[in-house]
Amino acid sequence: MPVAGARWAFRLLLSRLTSVSLNSMPKFKIMPEYEHGSPEVLGVLLVNLGTPDNPTTAAVRRFLRQFLWDPRVVEYPRALWWLILHGIILFLRPARSAHAYKQVWTERGSPLLFHSQDLADAIQVELSGRMSRPVRVQLAMTYGSPSVASGLDTLHVAGARKIIVLPLYPQYSGTTTAAVFDAVAKALGQRRWLPELRFINQYHDNADFIVAQAENIRREWRQHGRGAHLLFSFHGVPKSTLLNGDPYHCQCLKTARLIAEALTLDETSWSVAFQSRVGREEWLQPYTEEVLSKLGAGRMSRVDVVCPGFSVDCLETLEEIALRYSKLFVAAGGDALHYIPALNAQAAHAALLAGLIEKHAAGWPNVAP
Repeated sequence: MPVAGARWAFRLLLSRLTSVSLNSMPKFKIMPEYEHGSPEVLGVLLVNLGTPDNPTTAAVRRFLRQFLWDPRVVEYPRALWWLILHGIILFLRPARSAHAYKQVWTERGSPLLFHSQDLADAIQVELSGRMSRPVRVQLAMTYGSPSVASGLDTLHVAGARKIIVLPLYPQYSGTTTAAVFDAVAKALGQRRWLPELRFINQYHDNADFIVAQAENIRREWRQHGRGAHLLFSFHGVPKSTLLNGDPYHCQCLKTARLIAEALTLDETSWSVAFQSRVGREEWLQPYTEEVLSKLGAGRMSRVDVVCPGFSVDCLETLEEIALRYSKLFVAAGGDALHYIPALNAQAAHAALLAGLIEKHAAGWPNVAP
């Protein structure tokens, strides 16, 4: 009887297991558009942070909900942060941010999106002239649209079995670059057939990057004159990230120093600051608004501000620096603030990023320059 009972129990368990609904089994994305044996291309996933779909409170709230919930961006305990995010921030901040976005929105939409797309198109042209193998450059955003998942899907359908991921952040930070890696890993976690990947972490001290930044500044000085002081403003992050081992602060300082050396500036004619601080936690210092207030109070005739941590112009450069901080500087006593635009889709920018991609593709079978 015990043996017969055990057999009966085993058969019952087996029947239950085999009748489990397929809906409870792991799901892997099906890509019916792809055909085996189709020509292979080198895929490049160019990733920027993201932007709301339009400058409305509702759209900004959706964007901020996704952006600020990422633990790479805010490292607070999840339960506590959920209460703060949904109870305070998403209630108060979207309307203010929507107003800021409206100040810089154009007929083409969000500056970050169309400048990034222009840059992707320029890199596509540059690489097509350099590489013997077909190349497909696809733009994606860590938050919002077009998503990283959709970008990878597009590359897969195009035949990209080898993909280089290039986050558009010259200086590495866990809050930005690592968030791109997480998004790529999450998207590929749903794939049955994974591509080969290479990931470009940073290029803060790349020689061509420094030359392009220096020449961009010289061009502005030739066209608009030169201010009494050059301020390098980088996006801020909490000081705790530095103390916990993030290299971002050091890489920002090195970028600024190398550009200043390329411009042969003396130590008193330039400085570094960090912008876009939010909350009460201490962030990387000095703060841009405090530096500009001090320079303005010194009755400086003109200050030039450049933001070499931003690949393309966006809310933080066009609204925060060129509009809001310009008014702050004048109100403090200065004469004028001149914002030096980002590299955007300049030929030199596309060329240096294409060069990075070309170097990282070196040694890959069936991928030759």
